[in-house]
Amino acid sequence: MGLGGGADPEQGLRMRAYILGLTGKERPRVLSVPTAMGDDDWAIANFFEYHVAVAEASVLRVFPWPPEKLRELVLSQDAIFVGGGNTANMLAIWRVYGIDELLREAWEQGIVLYGGSAGMICWFEAGVTDSYGPQLEGMDCLGFLPGSACPHYDGEELRRPRYRELVDGGFPEGIAAEDGVGLHYVGTELAEIVTCRPGATAYRVTREGEERLDARAL
Repeated sequence: MGLGGGADPEQGLRMRAYILGLTGKERPRVLSVPTAMGDDDWAIANFFEYHVAVAEASVLRVFPWPPEKLRELVLSQDAIFVGGGNTANMLAIWRVYGIDELLREAWEQGIVLYGGSAGMICWFEAGVTDSYGPQLEGMDCLGFLPGSACPHYDGEELRRPRYRELVDGGFPEGIAAEDGVGLHYVGTELAEIVTCRPGATAYRVTREGEERLDARAL
């Protein structure tokens, strides 16, 4: 489940309810992986505040090193949340410790994987990122999902023209999501687009142009 970006608190609660509902559990086990923000204490506290009333929340820290029972922690969850931040740094750290492979196992077992920004693009073959600077670049990602992805499509001025430029230049075609929009994949197929922001949606971006996609309001 990829999220194009943030929304206001009331809208975010609707999106959270939708995502956690995908687990089929009344009180799911949800793991936060805040690597992209360097295990930032504020991000971790915010995750717990946002989830503690509705889920059994836990966190995977990688600094100074991951926990001893890393595989058990990852694969015992109903859902795994990946926050925003520096995607390139996050993926490099995951590959050092094998977290990327554990997340693939989790996905193959049906654990719900979700996140916004870095936590959106990381699942695709490629993504548009500010990991290398504000100019935005394309980068290779985990490759669970086909094609490329771009978040913040209406939230950051450079995202739309830069994604168009990258795709026209040979970057993998893909999908872009505006803030407050969720892309629900089942396996590698896009099953539904949902939005918690009125009027916000997603777009299929190819070298032939841009196609606006229908989103269901939550």
